[in-house]
Amino acid sequence: MKARSPLLVIFLTVFIDLIGFGICLPLLPKYAARYGAEGWRIGAVMGSYSLMQLLFAPWWGALSDRIGRRPVLLVSTAGAVGSYLLFALSARFEGSLGLAILLGSRLFAGICGANLSVASAAIADVTTPEKRSRGMGLIGMAFGLGFVFGPVIGGLAFKHLGLAGPGMVAAGLCLFNLILAYQILPETRKAQAATEAPRRARWDLIQRTLARPVVGFLVGLYFVATLSFCCFESVLPLLLNDLFHFDEEHISYLFAYCGLTGALIQGAAVRPLVKYFGDENLVWISLFIAAVALISLPFSRQLGLMLGSLALFSGGSGLNRPPTMGLVSRHSPADEQGATMGVVQNAGTLARIVGPVIATSLYHWRLTAPFIFCAIMAAVAGGAAMIRLKRPAVAPLPT
Repeated sequence: MKARSPLLVIFLTVFIDLIGFGICLPLLPKYAARYGAEGWRIGAVMGSYSLMQLLFAPWWGALSDRIGRRPVLLVSTAGAVGSYLLFALSARFEGSLGLAILLGSRLFAGICGANLSVASAAIADVTTPEKRSRGMGLIGMAFGLGFVFGPVIGGLAFKHLGLAGPGMVAAGLCLFNLILAYQILPETRKAQAATEAPRRARWDLIQRTLARPVVGFLVGLYFVATLSFCCFESVLPLLLNDLFHFDEEHISYLFAYCGLTGALIQGAAVRPLVKYFGDENLVWISLFIAAVALISLPFSRQLGLMLGSLALFSGGSGLNRPPTMGLVSRHSPADEQGATMGVVQNAGTLARIVGPVIATSLYHWRLTAPFIFCAIMAAVAGGAAMIRLKRPAVAPLPT
């Protein structure tokens, strides 16, 4: 059985996958510490997933250009099942063996983690250029909702099923996702285009993507936006503790609030705002909104002001990804959509590797430093986008 609405099916596939990711991600530091890791070793476990995605995302995207989106998404979902089973298995051991299994689960998950870039390419397959940003907003909405429900489910699984519970629940959800996708996920790539997609070396794909003036510029903007978000989420718990003395439970509530705000923005506001402002304008507007929010965060000493600043930042971040990815897709050849999305995903993954290190180092020096640093980056990127992405001056790449 194949679904009549590819966008809905792609959304469900990514959403369920990201719930599993959200279940386990907040628990990684405590699990690693339980197995004897400390300091940089905990960071290495957390960053191993992003590192593997950095290495493998372009390859998965290029493979989907040749053989189709459906088989790659099915393989990556099956890989997620295996990785979460390893995550649960690590709970049966202690010390270095448990840590090795935990690290192995994250490495394997990162290698198989092709869902976001390939799903973005699948959306590009089934949407017109005018509606592409709206379609990309579904990925962001799935991302936000996954990080709303995932940590809550993970906490309940830990409470009622013990240390192995979150991994088992995540594996079960991904297995359900695999069965569902096998039954209803259609192939979105046209058969003729898939067979004609050229084989290129990984570095050649990256160079070709970055050499396109508009696409290369947008990849840089995406890196800055992702770096700002990663710095924000890395030091927000520290800021909330220092300003309000919040415990882990209340901090998780504010993270869910941010995720829900971002999901609502991407699900409901992207379409009318793109229609009114256009993709090019919305990119720089979203960066300026994020910059203002970042500046205000460390000075929001009352809870109401903090909630407002968090909503503003979540909204700005939520508005950035859909038009950016939509423009990248419109300016990329039809037979390289998957490879291009893989390169963009790589830029975001690199930001997720270096962002936490930069943010925590700056925060240790001064509470306001990481927020001011990221605000300056976002404002400079927004100014560059306002100058560079003027709508009359940009024409889609002919395909």
